[in-house]
Amino acid sequence: MKSTIFHTLSVFFFVCLFFQANSQGYYPMGSRAQSLGNASNTIEDVWAYHHNPAALTGVKKMEIGISYENRFLLKELQSQGVAVAIPIKKGVISFGGQRFGYRNFLSYKTGLGYSLKLSELLSAGVQLNYAGVRLPDAYGSSGTVTAEIGLLAKVNDQWKIGFSIFNLGRNKLSDYQEDRYTTVMRLGSSYKISSKVLLLAEAEKNVDYPLRGKVGIEYAVVSNFFIRGGFATDPIEVSFGFGYQFKKYFKLDLGSCYHQILGWSPNFSFNYQLP
Repeated sequence: MKSTIFHTLSVFFFVCLFFQANSQGYYPMGSRAQSLGNASNTIEDVWAYHHNPAALTGVKKMEIGISYENRFLLKELQSQGVAVAIPIKKGVISFGGQRFGYRNFLSYKTGLGYSLKLSELLSAGVQLNYAGVRLPDAYGSSGTVTAEIGLLAKVNDQWKIGFSIFNLGRNKLSDYQEDRYTTVMRLGSSYKISSKVLLLAEAEKNVDYPLRGKVGIEYAVVSNFFIRGGFATDPIEVSFGFGYQFKKYFKLDLGSCYHQILGWSPNFSFNYQLP
């Protein structure tokens, strides 16, 4: 009995620390982004569904992604995600979801988005999500609809700037002390130094926590093999990873990040682009 209580308290302690770095309802997804310190606001792949819906305009064929992360090597802090992007005649339709936790603490999100290229310079995206939290029976569950928007500016072929806001309306999680899903604002930039090197930087402001800085670098060893590294502040996290593209349509990314207190969080993702 005592070991069960201790285990439950330990898990909730780790959950509380986890939410200092990852906001209620907002979770980065995809191993490529996570290996780059989650400086992902300008990355134009299917995982932009979870980072900046405007960046989905870079997806030219239907793409599907599946992601998994094990935070701090605890089975209770597993996160799974899926994203689908479907280009249409004008714009890109997207949908997906995310799940974090275990039976005594579960957070989830699912939604639908639309992205459109407004001009050669600017793209925009909007997304509606249903987000919820489920706690043990004594506490019950709660859910609400949240909205997010994104913008992506391509200054030139090398330089991009992205901006996104998660949970525009500061929707309530519960009525207890005005408990709300947090709002996260992100401003990022990426610059392609050469055909082999991509640099990324981002500032993230969760309205409940201090400003967080993130940087990342990606190096193409050959045309289909990539090495990545990243760094984030407050809390300090160091990340690294690898990516490999099989033929033309399959991509596998592997990585891990290291929290200064809680340790390692391995992750992987798999992308498939229809021919």
